[in-house]
Amino acid sequence: MKGFFTSVILLVSIGTIGYAQQSSEPVAVEPGVSFKLATYRHAVISNIQYLLDFNIPAKKERNITVAGNVSFDLTDVTQDLQLDFKPGSDHISAVLANGVHIPAVSKNEHLIIDKQFLHKGRNTITTEVKIGEEGSLNRNADFLYALFVPDRARTVFPCFDQPNLKARFLLTLHVPADWKVLANAVKKDSVVTGENITYHFANSDKLPTYLFSFTAGKYTSVKQMLGKRGAELLYRETDPITIKFSVDSIFKAHEDAISFLEKWTSIPFPFQKVGFAAIPDFQFGGMEHPGEVQYKASALFLDDGATKDQFIARSNVISHETAHMWFGDMVTMDWFNDVWMKEVFANFMADKVTEKLMGSETFNLKFLQDHYPAAYGIDRTPGANPIRQQLDNLQDAGSLYGNIIYHKAPIMMRQLELLMGKDNFQKGIREYLKKYAYSNATWNDLIAILSKYSTTNLYTWNKVWVNQPGRPVFEYNVNYTGNNINKFTISQHPETGEARIWPQVFHITLVYPTYSKSLAVNMSKQQIALAAAQGMPKPLYILFNADGMGYGLFPVDKSMTGSLFTLASPLQRASAYINAYENMLAGRSFKPDELLKLFTLGISTEKNEMNLRMLTGYITNIYWGFTLPKDRLAFNPTLEENLWTAMQQQTLPNNKKVLFKAYQDVYLSHDAQSKMYNVWQQQQAPAGVKLNEDDYTSLALTLALKSDTATSVIKQQQARVTNIDRRNRLDYLMPALSLNVAERDAFFNGLKERKNRQKEAWVTTALYYLNHPLRQQTSIKYLPESLQLLAEIQRTGDVFFPQSWLGSVFGSYQSKEAYQVVNDFLKANPDYNPKLHDKILQATDNLYRAQKMLGN
Repeated sequence: MKGFFTSVILLVSIGTIGYAQQSSEPVAVEPGVSFKLATYRHAVISNIQYLLDFNIPAKKERNITVAGNVSFDLTDVTQDLQLDFKPGSDHISAVLANGVHIPAVSKNEHLIIDKQFLHKGRNTITTEVKIGEEGSLNRNADFLYALFVPDRARTVFPCFDQPNLKARFLLTLHVPADWKVLANAVKKDSVVTGENITYHFANSDKLPTYLFSFTAGKYTSVKQMLGKRGAELLYRETDPITIKFSVDSIFKAHEDAISFLEKWTSIPFPFQKVGFAAIPDFQFGGMEHPGEVQYKASALFLDDGATKDQFIARSNVISHETAHMWFGDMVTMDWFNDVWMKEVFANFMADKVTEKLMGSETFNLKFLQDHYPAAYGIDRTPGANPIRQQLDNLQDAGSLYGNIIYHKAPIMMRQLELLMGKDNFQKGIREYLKKYAYSNATWNDLIAILSKYSTTNLYTWNKVWVNQPGRPVFEYNVNYTGNNINKFTISQHPETGEARIWPQVFHITLVYPTYSKSLAVNMSKQQIALAAAQGMPKPLYILFNADGMGYGLFPVDKSMTGSLFTLASPLQRASAYINAYENMLAGRSFKPDELLKLFTLGISTEKNEMNLRMLTGYITNIYWGFTLPKDRLAFNPTLEENLWTAMQQQTLPNNKKVLFKAYQDVYLSHDAQSKMYNVWQQQQAPAGVKLNEDDYTSLALTLALKSDTATSVIKQQQARVTNIDRRNRLDYLMPALSLNVAERDAFFNGLKERKNRQKEAWVTTALYYLNHPLRQQTSIKYLPESLQLLAEIQRTGDVFFPQSWLGSVFGSYQSKEAYQVVNDFLKANPDYNPKLHDKILQATDNLYRAQKMLGN
């Protein structure tokens, strides 16, 4: 690597700039990236350029060598420089500071450059490091991908790993000759040398370190034009039918999203290239690296048996990641406490793309179903967090992610748009994007701009919606004179915490025998009198939040239950289902067994596919989470029969498939077991139901869970699967479904080693089966250790892993013993990480509620 070092020194020694003397208090060397360190570096460092050279061997077991340097302008030389590098000096082969070899001094996850080797103006730090499997390069047998969000670039190369020190990246990759590559910038050239190939890339656009990325491996490459812009897709899918059915649609969805966003923002696509990779069992739905967006392969590749919900979900995730090019990538948050800003706009704009492509009716229904239950699932819990959270150190940034920023924030933003008006809102956002293009901004920067376009005090509005957790509870009172409404009042109060008001707009519907009347509610006060209702006839029942716009716990008028499933509007039915379920959890209106029976009656009547999916999801949740085992067994024959009969009665193939999947989830009887085994063994789905390979694999795993033939069923299914990535997944899951308790115990104990947790999607699937209600007698012993491991999961895993770990472990427990484990852990750890403490409370909220509802 001597030649590399020499060329780097020559390149960066030109153009040194002098700066005025600057002094400051020394910044402590702490693990992670402290806010104080980030603030100091942002003040004294600018104009950053990385040169990175990755030598990636074919064998996963061998180390990856990273030779590189970072050049930057520096205005303060009164203290040592801290470069972020978590692996430590043992991984560093050489360090040069401005051409001088210096010792590799590592302290608390930082490479320390003594101030004597620095000078004002242009500086260059050159390093050579070796990285094994402990880094964030996500190595597999024949492919890898760099995933550095939120602060993981420092696990691979020395850098300034904070979002407001944007830089350019000049990348070189040495990989096996049969590998394909994709990165942020365009490929300049490639050179084959024996069994290897070297790719040189152009200099990237200006990016924070968390957005620098590449992937390399045995991929298939496809290129198409998106209008006048070229685009490339890398994938590992092997099924020819799925490939033919999906590839053109993937490119078209990107083209549609780019076109919409260019028009809405009035800013052309802001980066030098478009590229995306479909990665098997990717940790997220997608990650927005410019030029190299990474997607979970199963989210992109669908076949003709996919449901409407899956097609909409694909459009949505593509639109979400594309929106990030403007929101997050072009304009980036200054610090990760505002990570929610990029996510809210990505979700919000993706919803707008969905609305344009699929119409307002589908959009409104999808928005309600996607965002409200997920947001309520956190906001109703004692561990609820506000949208905007405090962050003292980037090593804790992953704990900020969750359903509040992904789902409550878009609801908040939609209410803000209603408050301001669509035109004013769009004007404000366009000004914000243009002012901070290729730079960084805070939420306060955005509020200051939006306030120019609004007559409402947005700072007061912001306090309750953005800076505080929780949701309102709505109550109502109707007084009648004769058979007419004399007075109709609606009030709100917080579910928990201090008194406050959530300003918002929604509708209620008064339903009569032959017509209905929708009334707008502007909930700007703690209590309002609904003047429009005065004098109206007494309705049969009242449907609250009928348009799905309002946020909170709404009343349920139980007079509606007899006609719930015949409401003409799918949106109204969906809102009613959500209200009923949320009231059950709150101990109002419905008990679990009552709502389970009501929803079970509706599955043959509900014809909207998305509503049917939500309805069966609620049935499954109540059945496993809020029904005692003895009552579950008693109700099972009725539920099995109703699901199977409804599946036969439904006419639409996707509806049939939704009900088949629900039947698969809940069946317990011997007859049902035989029926499902025959479907799987003969690969013959029920009439009208189309099942693909993934569906049959899912069925095989269910059969393994519920029968005494676990190993043989999974092995037979594995023999049917040709794709190596899907075969490897089944290999991993097999011991988690073993009939042998000792083998399951060994699998769980193996999760204590990080190397066995690398495929996080596999881990959470395995934990789901390990802790399924049918296995809880032997799995409850895993709970204390699962909690003990949480802090390490947060330190070593990706951003969603802590919450998915907890959800997979605790998601279906209802027993007093399980609840006691949680209480004991929290009592024994009074100084536990507050954000992880809250995540435990969030994940175990249903367990807590089950104690009340089931009398445990």
